[in-house]
Amino acid sequence: MPKIRILSSQDILKSLPMDTAIQETKRAYSRLSSRKVEMPLRSRIHFPKQDGVLLTMPAAILDDGEIAVKIVSVFGNNLNIGLPLIHAVVMVLDAENGRIISFMEGEALTNIRTGAGTGVATDILAPIDAKILAIIGSGKQACSQLEAVCSVRNIEQVRIYSRTLLNSQKFVKEIKGFAKIPENIRIFKSSSEATKGADIICTATNSSKPVISFDYIKKGAHINAVGSFQPKMQEIDSKTIINALVIVDSMESALKETGDIIIPIEQGFIKKSDIYAEIGEIINGEKKGRTSLDQLTFFKSCGVAVQDVVTAKAVLKNAIKNKLGKLVSL
Repeated sequence: MPKIRILSSQDILKSLPMDTAIQETKRAYSRLSSRKVEMPLRSRIHFPKQDGVLLTMPAAILDDGEIAVKIVSVFGNNLNIGLPLIHAVVMVLDAENGRIISFMEGEALTNIRTGAGTGVATDILAPIDAKILAIIGSGKQACSQLEAVCSVRNIEQVRIYSRTLLNSQKFVKEIKGFAKIPENIRIFKSSSEATKGADIICTATNSSKPVISFDYIKKGAHINAVGSFQPKMQEIDSKTIINALVIVDSMESALKETGDIIIPIEQGFIKKSDIYAEIGEIINGEKKGRTSLDQLTFFKSCGVAVQDVVTAKAVLKNAIKNKLGKLVSL
């Protein structure tokens, strides 16, 4: 009986450098917008008492022979009891026969691939000479956002805002001296102060109310928002959406899953047709990206299962090459 490779979070970190994740995520977005991906919307089971949701996310790129399924839980109350916000596992299958070939820890993979999505969008849409980056949030997703942006732009100053000073201080301590992150890291007392004058803004929170305001965003900035993955969650105020070139990872998921898009539509501020493009359409050359230095660009990432497929496959390839993980029979 063929064995299954079990990969831990440390195995994933060793097997998936951010540059590789960005490259693979770019391919995923391209395939998605080319309609070469089989991917239903994620299924959801809600747990109101725990502020939790259980998500199931399958996807396949049949032409490339890649299949994976992610099961992920996001429980908001975990932050109050010392547990991670996200727990997840990714299962990789053989496209020829459906055999399970790997189980891998999903939180680390989710963090990296979500950051990689931001890396792709930033590389395509952000000003080439961007120097100042504002990060709103201080969790593991915020860290991956930071790493990804610093992988594609020469960032000289990082600004941090989180709900508490303690969280911000802890975050700064964790990221100091990491990868290409600059030494100039500043903590701000409000999101408005952090975003004012920033060239790139990343939001990675679980907020149900906007954490950034259009009134404190400079002309020509680029925004990445990854936190809102449910219709009632909103990180970005509607005024920003009205005034920005809006790009999404998946049109279908953006219109059904994220309050950053759904709420402005319900309020009558924008229409579905105001969403400019999927990022994959720009990658494929079907639409242009930024058209002027003063243009505000906004990338909304709900996170799509095809990202898990391509990054999990890259992890597995490198893990086999470097003999990582444990082989087990079920």
